[in-house]
Amino acid sequence: MSELHDAASLSSGKGHRDENFPVASYLIAPRHRPVILAFYRFARVADDVADHPDTDAAEKLHLLDEIRRTLLGETESAAEALVLRRVLADRQITNQHALDLLEAFRRDVTKLRYSDWDDLMEYCRHSAMPVGRFMLDVHGEATSTWPASDALCAALQIINHLQDCGKDYRALDRVYIPLDALETAGVDVDELAADHASPALKTVIVALARRTAALLAQAKPFSGQIRDVRLALEVGVIQRLAEDLVRRLTRRDPLSERVHHRPTEALALALAATVGFVAARPRTRSARMSLASSHR
Repeated sequence: MSELHDAASLSSGKGHRDENFPVASYLIAPRHRPVILAFYRFARVADDVADHPDTDAAEKLHLLDEIRRTLLGETESAAEALVLRRVLADRQITNQHALDLLEAFRRDVTKLRYSDWDDLMEYCRHSAMPVGRFMLDVHGEATSTWPASDALCAALQIINHLQDCGKDYRALDRVYIPLDALETAGVDVDELAADHASPALKTVIVALARRTAALLAQAKPFSGQIRDVRLALEVGVIQRLAEDLVRRLTRRDPLSERVHHRPTEALALALAATVGFVAARPRTRSARMSLASSHR
């Protein structure tokens, strides 16, 4: 086991502004940002532990367990988990979403391959869906919004997997592309270490991007289901960014080409999403009021 003694010593230095999609952006009401940032910092430190390239699995699992035990109130050794525990208690929000997320990070340490799409979706149930559910709980939204949220969060996770498929394999020997898809296309896992995707590997990536587009289609109504206008707008922006990234993944090679948005590209898409949101929101509100009236 390594000599590292706490999770903070494995920090990547990555912050919430470095993520693919907005985290606690200024679209979110100020009263909600502290709890969201506490959740993010908790997730960030656990993610950094799981992804650290020079730390053995036993040490990673030990540190992740210390984070879990702090979250449960059994110890106070993990600072970010302690902050989150107190914030969740103050806001009377369940810790289950954070515990689900920790299970995903444990799997990142112990599970390096996924057999098929369903196996990958089960991973997303822990790694991605709890984040959306947490955001909805913070805003007091109905659990009826969870299915659309789950679809969006799973899509965001798979987009990240496809964007970083080469880096994940080279740095961590981690492959999220389902093995049955690679096998059907006659692609060896080692091809992820190449400078360019082979035609067969590109076909696999495109097929997965299209399945992800189907998830985004399921998530399309999500923004309109949210009562909080600021959260609804952020979700609309994220949906637009994700749709564009999926289109890029059907056209570009993530092993050799840039798939991530540049800041100016993300801003342009966000502005376009905002214009569409403002135009559609009155219709959404009217539909919601009509539905409520019909149940009186």
